[in-house]
Order: sequence, then structure tokens, then C-alpha cells
Amino acid sequence: MQILELSTLYNHASYTMTTTEEYMTQEDSWDRDLLLDPAWEKQQRKTFTAWCNSHLRKAGTQIENIEEDFRNGLKLMLLLEVISGERLPKPDKGKMRFHKIANVNKALDFISSKGVKLVSIGAEEIVDGNVKMTLGMIWTIILRFAIQDISVEETSAKEGLLLWCQRKTAPYRNVNVQNFHISWKDGLALCALIHRHRPDLIDYSKLRKDDPIGNLNTAFEVAEKYLDIPKMLDADDIVNTPKPDEKAIMTYVSCFYHAFAGAEQAETAANRICKVLAVNQENEKLMEEYEKLASELLEWIRRTIPWLENRVAEQTMHAMQQKLEDFRDYRRVHKPPKVQEKCQLEINFNTLQTKLRLSNRPAFMPSEGKMVSDIANAWKGLEQVEKGYEEWLLTEIRRLERLDHLAEKFKQKSTLHESWTTGKEELLSQKDYESASLMEIRALMRKHEAFESDLAAHQDRVEQIAAIAQELNELDYYDAATINARCQGICDQWDNLGTLTQKRRESLERVEKLWETIDQLYLEFAKRAAPFNNWMDGAMEDLQDMFIVHSIEEIQSLITAHDQFKATLPEADKERMAIMGIHNEILKIAQTYGIKVVGENPYTVLSPQDISNKWEAVKQLVPMRDQTLQEEVARQQSNERLRRQFGAQANIIGPWIQTKMEEISHVSIDIAGSLEEQMSNLKTYEQNIINYKSNIDKLEGDHQLSQEGLIFDNKHTNYTMEHVRVGWEQLLTTIARTINEVENQILTRDAKGISQEQLNEFRASFNHFDRKRNGMMDPDDFRACLISMGYDLGEVEFARIMTLVDPNNTGVVTFQAFIDFMTRETAETDTAEQVMASFKILASDKMYITVEELRRELPPEQAEYCISRMTKYIGGDAPPGALDYISFSSALYGESDL
Repeated sequence: MQILELSTLYNHASYTMTTTEEYMTQEDSWDRDLLLDPAWEKQQRKTFTAWCNSHLRKAGTQIENIEEDFRNGLKLMLLLEVISGERLPKPDKGKMRFHKIANVNKALDFISSKGVKLVSIGAEEIVDGNVKMTLGMIWTIILRFAIQDISVEETSAKEGLLLWCQRKTAPYRNVNVQNFHISWKDGLALCALIHRHRPDLIDYSKLRKDDPIGNLNTAFEVAEKYLDIPKMLDADDIVNTPKPDEKAIMTYVSCFYHAFAGAEQAETAANRICKVLAVNQENEKLMEEYEKLASELLEWIRRTIPWLENRVAEQTMHAMQQKLEDFRDYRRVHKPPKVQEKCQLEINFNTLQTKLRLSNRPAFMPSEGKMVSDIANAWKGLEQVEKGYEEWLLTEIRRLERLDHLAEKFKQKSTLHESWTTGKEELLSQKDYESASLMEIRALMRKHEAFESDLAAHQDRVEQIAAIAQELNELDYYDAATINARCQGICDQWDNLGTLTQKRRESLERVEKLWETIDQLYLEFAKRAAPFNNWMDGAMEDLQDMFIVHSIEEIQSLITAHDQFKATLPEADKERMAIMGIHNEILKIAQTYGIKVVGENPYTVLSPQDISNKWEAVKQLVPMRDQTLQEEVARQQSNERLRRQFGAQANIIGPWIQTKMEEISHVSIDIAGSLEEQMSNLKTYEQNIINYKSNIDKLEGDHQLSQEGLIFDNKHTNYTMEHVRVGWEQLLTTIARTINEVENQILTRDAKGISQEQLNEFRASFNHFDRKRNGMMDPDDFRACLISMGYDLGEVEFARIMTLVDPNNTGVVTFQAFIDFMTRETAETDTAEQVMASFKILASDKMYITVEELRRELPPEQAEYCISRMTKYIGGDAPPGALDYISFSSALYGESDL
């Protein structure tokens, strides 16, 4: 209630008035005006008179002298009826003093009925024309009907009017409104108020601070001519008064407030609409960015999978090694950015959904096939194909390695065999026995027997060659045709040799009776020299045999076999010496009996020198084989060091990644410290993880060395490079997601205006009922949590809440869903109804809005946004082109479709 008190007159020149805080601060107190300044009285008289006439003219009348024209109470009652819009009791028509007092009392009673308590104001003083009392009464009316309703941000009327003036004039140079007296003396504040709302009426840039009279008169004249605000002040009086009367200034300035009130309301409505539209535009931009990024990522996966599914093997080891190198480039160069894109896509999706929830908008539903789950499934499919591709590459490389080894072994054995068979067919086809002497026939027979022994000894090599060719065919060797042709030629030749051998034996046997006994020593030499020679051939072949091993155990097995071979050398040397002893015995007999030995041993082409030379060759190959095996031992030891080195690193890195995953998982349920502190800790975790990347790269380098060394197993660790890669990518994704969750919590907290203490309370409640410590509550625990926080839950209400926190019916409530629900319960958000009300203001209370009104009231970008999306208004009272802002407002909040 407003209370005004008029005290006793002092020296017929002063009066006192007190108000509650609704109208006047201590600075306004009439106690300061015990002696009313004559200049102030003059200003009040003129201002109040003009103010009264601005209303009385609506009733077709006016006053000339403020203390005289209100004495009979008639115009006073008329003034109150005009400004209040209400009817007062019928006035007394008489002209006697008591009639005038009765009319003034009716006016004073009406003022009192409006909540204004008048003390010491009597109708007699007004009827007697007391100017101080009359001015005080008019000021009371002005306060009640022109200033009382002015309130900005819940301030008092005077403070609200002052704050309004300060905000409107803040951008203008040389204007600093601090009060309602000297701040207005230079006239710039009044001109600024006019220019702020009607820049077409005043060119503010041409005003000068040193021309107060001109500035004030400009403001008075423009206000009267264009704004229907009568001139209530005199420029000279204001300029020449040290401190202008603030009641006069307040009265005049309040007229500007009321004149621009409609524009203020429209501006507020336009600002609210712009804010809502800005939220929608930002969200739409985020949706477009998500769709674009999701499409690009899915397209990359779509292009990559066929490449990884292409399992067409190359024919050479070099080509397959190049495929492996291309795959490494894919893992090192091409895939890591896509991992980041996938993680960023999930972060953007979560952030967008949080913003939509905070702005009371419906959840974002990506295009078909572009859900986060769709991308996750596509990514999972990519990794499955990728794993299969790498396994296929390594299997193919092993197969080609084996093929190259077998092919080289086939060529070596084939070359040895073909070298042995050279000329054998021509030899077996000879018919030298037809013209030979008896001695020569017998020699040929023995020679043939030696050849058959030699032929039988070579049977094993032919079978080895055929077996190797068969294995090459089974392993799909790329040049199998050449291998098969050569093998077939060897087999055909071998069959022919067998046939020719049989035929020659038969021929020799037919003339066997013509032969004499051949020298047993020559025969024994030939028989023992041939297998020994064949043994040396086999030994040389074995000593030069290629091998492939993958471990120290395998090479040790070869070394053991080689040592066993070397252990047989003394026995072989005895055989050599025995064979050489036969030859020496022949020479001894020939010398003893004077037999002249002419030519070579008739039973064999092998000479003692051949045996000696080949034996020396075998002895030379033994140390060479020793060196080759020791080099392979060194290589396998190096491989073992690589295995140990990789295993040592992997056994550190694997548990480190697991530990970090567990530490990060605890952050989401840890309520120690503020969200900013959690964010700082998470950023530190993230930096530590980034800094740890060099260890992963080093492990990748060791893994590459292992693959280049054809190392395919490692007994020193259970962690493969694939395990580490997957764990590392999951760690990067987890820390990024956790940071995003905290960011969303900060965004929720700040947007909803909840305190850190409230958020900590929510988190503590959630953690208490998170029985499994996995960041989720089942429905029973969630119900218990809500009951502990004071919710009175029935089945229907709880079912409604569950649809909010678990819209996909997963059967669990996440922490983010819990926070969203609690903040939605405790915070206010903008609504479709608020936006409709704002559009209604811009549309001047119409149910539709025109394109011109939108472009006039809103910034260009927001106006065109509305025009492009609003549907045509359906109604008979609308002009052509009218738009439906109601359905548009509903659609902004998902309540209908645009």
C-alpha cells in the first residue's frame, strides 16, 4: 500500500511528503523540501499543469491555473476519471463552499481507494487554493497513476524508471544518467531517449554538449510534435537552475516511458523469439554436421571393406610383402584419423542431445542407417574384416615362403639328377657288346651291374623330386606348370632309363657265356666305390640343402643332426681308405706279376681320383655348413631377443591400458571435487595418455621388425599387437567420452542454473544406489533413489518417469539420464507457449503474422528463417500471405511437424 503524508505548512512556503520504498527513496523525501525552492515551484507548476492538460484534453477541457482551476473539485474529479478509466460519484452542482469541499473530498476518497493513504491533506486547503498542497496532491496522483506501474527487474518505481533510462542511453556519448535532476540539464539524455526509439526524428551526431538550450528545445519540440508528449518544462528554467526539480523531470520522463512502452514490449518479444530461433538454428547446424560426418565415415567404411575383403593372393613373396606394407600404412596412417572421427561423432551426438534436452527440444533422430549404433556396427564389421585380412596376409606369406623354399629345393635336386642322367640313355643304347672281346663283354656286364646299382641308389632322389612337385601343386604354386613339366620329364626319362637298363641286361645275359670272370678286385672297387660315391653325393646334397626354421629349438635340431653326420665321417673315411686299398691292391698285383694295366677300371667310371676329390669336397662343405647353421642360430637368437623385447613392452603396456581404463571408469562415479576439477583431472589423464603414445609407436616398430623377420608367435606374452591396438583405441575413445560426459554435466549445470552442491548431491544419491558400480541403476534401485529424495511414487507416475529416463526401454538408468531428469524437475525452460505469446505481441494480438511484420520486428536472418518455415494461415480474416506462427512455435518444440 502506498502512504503519502502532507504535514503542516511552514511559513506558507514549504510542505513535507513521505512515501514508502515503492515510490521514493530517501533521496526523494519531501523532508528535504521544507523550504520549496521558488524555481522548483515554478517548474512543478508548469510540468504538473501540462501533465494534467495532456489527460484533460481527452475530455475536451483544460486548466490554466493549477491552484485555481481545481478549487471546485469538478476538473479534479474529471482528471481522475480520465486517467483511471473509472466513474466517480456524481459531483455536486452547487457553487457554495461546502459544495466545492464535497467534490474535492470525493476526489480524495477515490485516491485513497486506490491504496494511497493521505495524511494531513484536507479538502479545505485545495478549495482555498493552497498552491503547495495542490502541487503535493497532483504529485500524489502522478505517482499513483503514471509512475507506480513502472518496474524494471523488480525495482521500485523510481529506481525502475532510472534503470530504464540508463539502459536506453548507455550507448550514447556524453550521456550519464545518475538521477532525475542534473543528469538532464544539457538535454542530451532526452534526445538520446528519443533517438534510441525513433532515430528518424533526431540526428544525434549533430548535437553538442555545450548547447543545452538547443538540445532541450529540440527534445521538447520533437516530443510534442511526433510523440504527443506536451511541453512540460522550460529550457531556460532547467539550465539556469543549479538543481532542477526531480519531480518535474520524473513526470516528464515517465511520459516517454509510456510512449515507448509498446515498442519495449515488442522488443522484448522479438528478443525472446530471436533467442529461441538461434537455439534451433545452432541445433540444426549441429544436426547437419553430424549427418555429413556420419555419411563420410560410413562411406569410408563402405569403400574400405571391399579392399580388405579382396583375398586374391599374389604369386610372389615380394608382391605379398607389398600388400602387408600397404596394410600397415592403412593401420598407421589412414585408420587413426577415422578412429578420431568416430569418437568425435559420438561426442557431437551426445552434446547435441544434451543441448536439445536443455532447450526443451525433441531428441535428434539421425537419418536411417546413420545412428551411432549403426556406425558402431559398421565399425565392428570393418574391424572383423580387418582382422581376417591381416590373418590371411600372414598365412599367404607363410605359404609363399614355404613354396619358394620347396621350389628352390626342387630345382636343386632336379639339377643334380639331370646332371647325373646326362648321357645315360646314349650309354644304355650302345651295342658295343656286339663287337667286344670276351674280356670286354665280361667287363661290360660288370659295368652294367654297377650302373644298375647306381640307378637304384638314385631312385630315392626321383621319389623326393616327385613328392616336392606334388606338395607344390597342393600349395597352389604359381609356376606349377613349369614344375610339373620338369617333373614329368624326369619321371619319363627315369622310366626310359629303367626300360633301357632292362634291355641292356637282357642283351648282356644272352652273351654271358662268352664272358670270362672279371677281375674281382676291379669289381669289388666298382661295387664299393659306387655306393660310397652316391653317399658322398647325398652328403654334399645334405650339406648344401636349404632349410627354413622359426625358432632356436628348430635350428638346434638341425645342428644336432649335423653333429650326428659329422660323427659318421670317421667311419666313412675308413670306407674310403678301404676302397683306395682295393685300388692299391690292383696296382700291387699288376706290379707283382708284371701286368700292364691299360685304361680305366672296366666296371666303373669312378676313379680313385674322383673318390679323393669328392671326399675333399665333402670335408670342405662341413665347416661351411657349420658356419651357415651358426649364422641361423644368431638370426634365431636375434628373433628371440625381438620376442622378449616385444613381450616385455607388451606386458607393461597391456596392464597400463587396463589400469587407465579402470581409473577413468571410477571418475564418472567419484564425487570428490567440482566438475571443473574433474575436468582438469581428466585432461591430465588425457595428456598422460597422449604422452604414452610413444610407447605404443615403439611397440609397433618392434612388431613390424618381428613381422619382417617372419616371427609369427611369441611365448613371452599373451598380448598381441592387435590386443594392444584395440585396447589403445578403446582407451582414447573412453577418455574422450568421459570428458564429453563431464562437459555435458557442466553444460547442464550452467544451463539449468543448478549449484555444484546440488550436482554433488545428485551424484552422491546416484552412486549410493548404483549397486553394481557400473554407472547405471536398474529400475528398482532408481525407484529407491527417488523415494530417498522425497518423491511420492505410484505405479503410474513411476512408469511415466521411466519413459523419460529410459526412452529406449534398455532396463537401466544412466547417470546422464538421471541428471537430465533431476535438472528438468528443478529448473525452468523456455516453452512453446512463451514463444507463441511473443509472436502474438509482434502481431498486435492477431492469430496470424505477416511477412512485413516479421521483417520489421526481427533481424534479417531470423526473419527469413521464420518466413521460410511458417505455413500459410488458414482463416477467413487474414490478408493474403498471412503466416501461422502458432503451429510454427509448436514445431520448434517437437509438438507438431514443420
